[in-house]
Amino acid sequence: MSDTTVPLESQTGHRSLLLPDEKLKKRRRSETWFKMLGLGAVITGLFFLVILIASIVYNGVPAFTQTYLTIPVTLPAEKLDKVGNRNPSDMRKVSTFGYKPLLEQALIDTLADRGIEMPFDDAGILADLLSDGAAAGVRRQVLDNPDLVGQTVEFDLLASSRIDGYYKGRVDRASVNRGMVLTSVHLDVADALKEEGLVERRFNLDFIIGADASDNRPEQAGVGVALLGSLFMILVVVALAVPIGVAAAIYLEEFAPQNRFTDLIEVNISNLAAVPSIVFGILGLAAFIQFANLPQSAPLVGGLVLTLMSLPQIIIPARAALKAVPPSIRQAALGIGASRNQMVFQHVLPLAMPGILTGVIISLAQALGETAPLLLIGMVGYIASNYPDGFLDGFVSPNSALPAQIYEWSKRADPAFYERAWGGIIVLLVFMLAVNILAVVLRRRFERRW
Repeated sequence: MSDTTVPLESQTGHRSLLLPDEKLKKRRRSETWFKMLGLGAVITGLFFLVILIASIVYNGVPAFTQTYLTIPVTLPAEKLDKVGNRNPSDMRKVSTFGYKPLLEQALIDTLADRGIEMPFDDAGILADLLSDGAAAGVRRQVLDNPDLVGQTVEFDLLASSRIDGYYKGRVDRASVNRGMVLTSVHLDVADALKEEGLVERRFNLDFIIGADASDNRPEQAGVGVALLGSLFMILVVVALAVPIGVAAAIYLEEFAPQNRFTDLIEVNISNLAAVPSIVFGILGLAAFIQFANLPQSAPLVGGLVLTLMSLPQIIIPARAALKAVPPSIRQAALGIGASRNQMVFQHVLPLAMPGILTGVIISLAQALGETAPLLLIGMVGYIASNYPDGFLDGFVSPNSALPAQIYEWSKRADPAFYERAWGGIIVLLVFMLAVNILAVVLRRRFERRW
């Protein structure tokens, strides 16, 4: 037998390279375990994300519906228009208190017409079925249309928060009996009216476009004014933080000399990115309100505070995007005779724009959800009950912001405000999604490949 017929394992004393040894098997097992751990981490993250979204939707969707009572109300001219000229200026002299007896009588007449027994001796107790703002709503409609005076008109009146919570499952009879406002008798009357088709739960547009309300009228609270305040703040951030942050990144990356001064600036920018957001609120309170005497609770001040907070988070990704552009692009541009400015703004910047816009998207998303800096400039304590008079007034008139509004509702005692806080989170997420989609579209528009 020649040496060539002897197996390789016998000649060398080692196993064949074609057969896996124990170390290779161990490495492969480790790789399999690592893949399984990674897949498990992804599944776990998705699981908690689904739970979070489901909790937000489950608790927040009821805020977009509201319970209404359809009641015919008689509007006597001798009480609402004593002058008789149907002039809204004269009719405004009748306050909301003048409309409350009309609603109480309308409820009594409705029960009598439908054959429902009146369970209370006092009509005012029966009127607890309605929101405290129902009379104000009727007054507003009458002033908008004075021809309604002298007629019997059907109005869709807001039910009280307890009645609304009863039909949403938030309030049960046991909890109502423990309360001091409604009793189970009120719920019996409401159920009887519902059987007659006079109680209906429908979509509540006022929650999206309406204003905040006092602690006694949670059923009237809306996010519209606070959402507008957030929009004005974001406009300030986009107008200031984006150009300043991108310009600073371009200068530091492309034009600034490398010395101790620029190193100090870079270190400070990195440190500012890690500063807690409430510190920027203290800075805004001292610099913009106490020193510059800008109006408290104004979206302009909130936007300036968020601008300071967003600048480091724009500069750092923008510099990274500029640095990611290959040096060959710069060398080619300079080689064909382009100036340094032309090289930066016509060649480097367009290629870095997708990365820059990514940093802008992240900074805007964080600015939209910030609440801590707004605590110190008064945007949490202010009740956003009125829309601004115009575009410019929207920047300087007192207002709230959507995150601050959600925080304020979560502190109030009535569970109806807690429900509206969840609904406000849904509106905030949709608003952030819309802003991010716009930013992504712009990023795709400017995207270039080399």
